[in-house]
Amino acid sequence: MHPPHIHPTGIELLPDDTRVLVRPFNPDPARWEHIIKRTLAMSEQEVSDDLARTREDFGTRHKGIRKVWAKRYEQIVDHIPDPESLSENRKLYIGALFSHEYSLEAAALFNPSIVAHPDQSGLSPGEVRFIMSLRATGEGHISSIAFRTGVVGADYEVKLDDASEFVTTPERVTNPVFRKAMFMHKLRALKMDESCLQPVLDKLGPLITIDDLREAIKSTLTCHGDVADDEDHVINRIHWLAEANYDIEFSEEIPISERIVFPVSVNESNGIEDARFVRFVDDDGTVTYFGTYTAYNGRMILPQLMETQDFLYFRARVLHGPAVKNKGMALFPRKICNCYAMLSRLDDENLFLMYADDLHYWSDPILIREPVYPWEFIKIGNCGSPLETPEGWLVITHGVGPMRQYCLGALLLDLNNPTKVIGALKEPLLKPEGDGREGYVPNVVYSCGAMIHGDRLILPYAKSDTLTTVCTVDLRELLDAMVAE
Repeated sequence: MHPPHIHPTGIELLPDDTRVLVRPFNPDPARWEHIIKRTLAMSEQEVSDDLARTREDFGTRHKGIRKVWAKRYEQIVDHIPDPESLSENRKLYIGALFSHEYSLEAAALFNPSIVAHPDQSGLSPGEVRFIMSLRATGEGHISSIAFRTGVVGADYEVKLDDASEFVTTPERVTNPVFRKAMFMHKLRALKMDESCLQPVLDKLGPLITIDDLREAIKSTLTCHGDVADDEDHVINRIHWLAEANYDIEFSEEIPISERIVFPVSVNESNGIEDARFVRFVDDDGTVTYFGTYTAYNGRMILPQLMETQDFLYFRARVLHGPAVKNKGMALFPRKICNCYAMLSRLDDENLFLMYADDLHYWSDPILIREPVYPWEFIKIGNCGSPLETPEGWLVITHGVGPMRQYCLGALLLDLNNPTKVIGALKEPLLKPEGDGREGYVPNVVYSCGAMIHGDRLILPYAKSDTLTTVCTVDLRELLDAMVAE
């Protein structure tokens, strides 16, 4: 039995520290008044001259820098005395003073996933266009989601499109629509009194907005006593949920390589990590791209779900249920026996599978695989969503062994009963070697998702949490190399 042959593509996506966002600058509260006072003391000519210098320095590094500064000014206008008296230039200048650049790839560009692009038009026979998501990490180890596009040819050559020199964050959608059931799962998990919640539920339809929910609570909630039942406490919880569950939207004019999903909610304040995107086909043929990811706030990690149909409009939702723990949740690309199915590593050691009727609520995990081989003795997890083959569900795995070395392996799960492991690679498919051992976190190879094209596995992966490369693997060789378990 021979190991599958790895076909390198020569692609290396290196972090680019010139890709910079404009982010809010928030000095210590005591300094706000001093900075604004100095600005208001300037003459109009001084403001105009320094604004021109600043625009010359930064205008070519960002699209629409004046619009960015104007938006920032509106965010802080409550700090400004007599704002109606200010000239347009002074407003823009204040916006610039409370802004700064953030190099979102300065540290690393890694942990990719890959899916077929929603637009497959204009291709030659045997080609497939793809979208690759990447974890971009900058100062303070804050991670966001970046994207690249490319084409796999009929000969399995992988070509990446040129990336935009600019980066752009989306607009947050105000008062988006949510499923009532999703909110109720979380409110009940917060142990709020059912007698207080039921009158609220009765006033709401299956689809609600945050404003709907807030108004229903204000008009019906009359319980008092314990703080958990206090109206102010409930309203605070609603605000938190509204912050954690959000919609964002990019303009169609923005190239996909320019779109950056930067942390939005408090849950994500220290990073959006390791998004595992999957092209999910529902029973009625509807295609939705789901991305499970890890929200990190500097203290806690929380699995969450992002969804999109066009990579322009994204919905981010908190996941619920007793099995929503740890990292590495990965959704199957279709339902199995009329249920959603998800892989996870909820105990930070073993591989589990879960079924659910509700995409946002997960419980009753089933242990399907413990570490078996020395290169995975510390822990085993998935490297993205399972891939369907006639022989079974192919799962690219990561195993952690001596010296905390991360290697990639593979499992094969039964198509109809994926809790059953029917095959596994005894030796790693990929391991850190040569220059790939060195980086931000040495001795790591890792992926968040692959795809099958023809008879090849297209596998993007990261080297030592620093950069991303791509290889292809003959699918028949990979399946034949697995041993029965």
